[in-house]
Amino acid sequence: MGFTIEQKCPQCGAPIEFEETDRLIRCPYCNVENYLFAPGHFRFVLPNKAPGKEIIYAPYLRFKGNVYFCQGQTVGYRIVDITRIGLPFKGIPVSLGLRPQAMKMKFMTGDTKGSFLNFSLKAKNIISNAARLSSASSTGKIFHRAYIGETLSIIYLPLFVNNGRLFDAILNRPIYRLTHGQDISELTIKKKPQWKIHFIATLCPQCGWNLEGERDSVVLNCNNCDSAWEVSKGKFVRVNLFFMEGQDKDTVYLPFWKIRAKVKGLEINSYGDFMRQTNQPRVSQKKWENQAMHFWSPAFKIKPKVFLRLSSQITVSQVCFQAQGSIHGKNLYPVTLPGTEAIQGLKLVLASSAINKEKVLSLLSNIKFDIKELTLAYLPFTDTGHEMVQQHIGISINKNTLNYGRYL
Repeated sequence: MGFTIEQKCPQCGAPIEFEETDRLIRCPYCNVENYLFAPGHFRFVLPNKAPGKEIIYAPYLRFKGNVYFCQGQTVGYRIVDITRIGLPFKGIPVSLGLRPQAMKMKFMTGDTKGSFLNFSLKAKNIISNAARLSSASSTGKIFHRAYIGETLSIIYLPLFVNNGRLFDAILNRPIYRLTHGQDISELTIKKKPQWKIHFIATLCPQCGWNLEGERDSVVLNCNNCDSAWEVSKGKFVRVNLFFMEGQDKDTVYLPFWKIRAKVKGLEINSYGDFMRQTNQPRVSQKKWENQAMHFWSPAFKIKPKVFLRLSSQITVSQVCFQAQGSIHGKNLYPVTLPGTEAIQGLKLVLASSAINKEKVLSLLSNIKFDIKELTLAYLPFTDTGHEMVQQHIGISINKNTLNYGRYL
């Protein structure tokens, strides 16, 4: 489940409510749009009900996403949705339970009064422990683990100390009796400047036109100059864009990341190398030896099984789509999976594409990808009512599965 955040509009000060995955925020009062950005992770605080108390905030890791693992001869996965305490202190609850869903949270800002306990545990270890149950029934060494399509943030639970006891500042109930001489304030740290959130005006850096997207978009488009933009280090950065015109005006364009790369450790420098190393049952063609290797990945969140299927199908087919047309006025599906995460998923694409998985999976820890080019490609699909069918290679996506991906 997601949760709701409450924030004042930076333009008019009116209250805005939005979901945790929303990045493009429109004020319902002044109609101004801003893109949300925070270096590192977004940080939220649960509202306290202890006025006059010196609040101490305990950090929790919030993770919602897909955990993939390559184990034995299989590529497995699990959808994980957790909040876990970020420091080793047994007096504080391990999880926040349903509180983030039941309460409206706010961003941690410079005006947030109180002290903050240090997040001292490793996030990867917390997530790995939560996902470990998924592979409990499997056997074999885990060669690789990846986190794709995740929402990662820090949520702070308000606490206070009174008469030697640690209180939950939401319920105003004691949760732990401190031992003699125990001082929880020794674990606190100061707020850091990089924790601040930024509101970025959604104007095209190239032509000044309004950028367009949906609430959960991580890439915004400019219909005026046919460009695409993502946020990096607090500013919009242009994304390489590839667009292929569809067959009719009702065509829906789904986004994919097209990644030109060489594989070190398995020596894949061309499409021909890829076909041999993954043992594809197709007759080798001489032209493949001079054909650059492109890996493909959905640029939208989708169920893990479908993510692996789509990635491997388009990567293996290696169809030379021809760029043509303009994004202006087209029905573009939102980009909800960043290119950086598509790159993180390259080992998964390679493993799921391989016919002889035992050979490839055992080498994954030593494999590295030399990224040559990252391109956002919009491919044309036909809406048949129940499915979206790609107009050139015939791959299909169930529409219910596509809609479900918006809530991952």
